[in-house]
Amino acid sequence: MTEITRPTLIIDKEVCLQNIERMVKKAENYNLRLRPHFKTHQAAKVGEWFKRFGISQITVSSVLMAEYFASNGWNDITLAFPLNILEMSRINRLADSIKLNVLLENREAAEVLAGKASNKIGVYLKIDTGYNRTGIPAGRTGRIDSILDILRKNSKLTFKGFLTHTGHTYTALSTNEIFSSHFDALLKLKKLKNRYHKEYPGMELSMGDTPSASICGNFDGIDELRPGNFVFYDLMQHNLGVCEISDIAVKMVCPVVAKHVSRNEIVIYGGAVHFSKDTLQNTDGKQLYGRVIISQDDEKILLDTKNYLSRLSQEHGVIKVTPTHFKQINVGDLVEIIPVHSCLTANMMGHMITTEGEFIEMMPKY
Repeated sequence: MTEITRPTLIIDKEVCLQNIERMVKKAENYNLRLRPHFKTHQAAKVGEWFKRFGISQITVSSVLMAEYFASNGWNDITLAFPLNILEMSRINRLADSIKLNVLLENREAAEVLAGKASNKIGVYLKIDTGYNRTGIPAGRTGRIDSILDILRKNSKLTFKGFLTHTGHTYTALSTNEIFSSHFDALLKLKKLKNRYHKEYPGMELSMGDTPSASICGNFDGIDELRPGNFVFYDLMQHNLGVCEISDIAVKMVCPVVAKHVSRNEIVIYGGAVHFSKDTLQNTDGKQLYGRVIISQDDEKILLDTKNYLSRLSQEHGVIKVTPTHFKQINVGDLVEIIPVHSCLTANMMGHMITTEGEFIEMMPKY
């Protein structure tokens, strides 16, 4: 890695492929369609790795992302973000060339979609199963009925079913809490399916968070999984007990620019504009922005949590280290940092390099 001179996101392609294959096999074992979320990697080249395992349907989080992947050969895409009615013209253009699914959670967006959709579009109703971010509360069947009535006004719209993101699993305090949140979401979706399946016999249920997709074993009644983070994983997932350190495919490689012996601190070129501001609580109760890997005698060593990325400003990162490791790290060295949240770190960087030296450009931000 001597050619690296600034903060660089490195991904291990083989680990990514192993993660993809594991999730594909799990979906097959539970008779689920895997529609992976591509917001984690946002790269056409990484998307090609999924095709090796037979993936042909994907999830994205913006119209821009849908356009990018459609231009790279993906023709069955779910836009898993509440419909932005200001982008209807672009949505119609997309739906003219690919199979497109969108999300609704309110009457206002449903009315605009029914009035302006000029091409066939699949529609999922977003259900809030406890995350409390977006979606229709599972018990609000009156609102669901009113939206379905609106959709009937336009024959080009097809109600596909109910979709949820059990995002509160990311803040779980134990794997048992992940199991509990997942099962609760499962019951809520199945109750809705029981209510509506006679009128809509082809309707489906779609779930999509990496923690439950990775470790849960009950998907009774579910048709589709949409996890995304699993391709890279990160410290957040490891902290949840969802993956092993060896499953994490991403590292930020950063130059050491200064040392402060009085504080046992190492300063790296790598700050909030590279990592984002996501944190975990370290064993000492303080914020942790990443864990540290150093090279010693051509061997990679993961330092314990007494050595961690403790502070970020715009371009600076400050690593707290023990006196022993302080002596082992020198100005001009490169250190590897396992990020807390790989999705945001990748998004901040905009490009990646594989451990084999292959440059991977991510989608443009405009």
